[in-house]
Amino acid sequence: MLSMFIGTFLLMSLTNCTTSKSVVSQSADLSKYKYVALIDNDTYRIPPELIQYQIQLYDAVEQSGLTLINQYRINELTRNEQSALLLATIGVTASQEETVITVNFIDFDSDRPLASCRGAYTTLGLSSNADIKGAIKRVGEQISKTFK
Repeated sequence: MLSMFIGTFLLMSLTNCTTSKSVVSQSADLSKYKYVALIDNDTYRIPPELIQYQIQLYDAVEQSGLTLINQYRINELTRNEQSALLLATIGVTASQEETVITVNFIDFDSDRPLASCRGAYTTLGLSSNADIKGAIKRVGEQISKTFK
């Protein structure tokens, strides 16, 4: 019983050691942005079992208050709308130690990176599904904090 308690305590401690954070450019005025286009060249080549995670990532970005724009319809936006547009790229790194999801936000007009939100989670290899879900939740929290 004591060893189970110690194991649970260690797991919880290590899970909380993963770092989720956001970095924002000092010169960025994020309040001017209203739109975001997720740039993802692999959307239709993703294995079907991973689409559920992509849906959750898109939901996390949308919950920030930014309006999602299809990357192929950017040219249909007015010039004013384009000046309020961010491009976002998503990166996922999964290892036995932790799963890290990074969403980078880039100004459409200048191609300048303005913000990077990172969500990390680990169960120390016990559950890759839990790691991905936890990382998505944490990056979503970082995005919401950054853009609200």
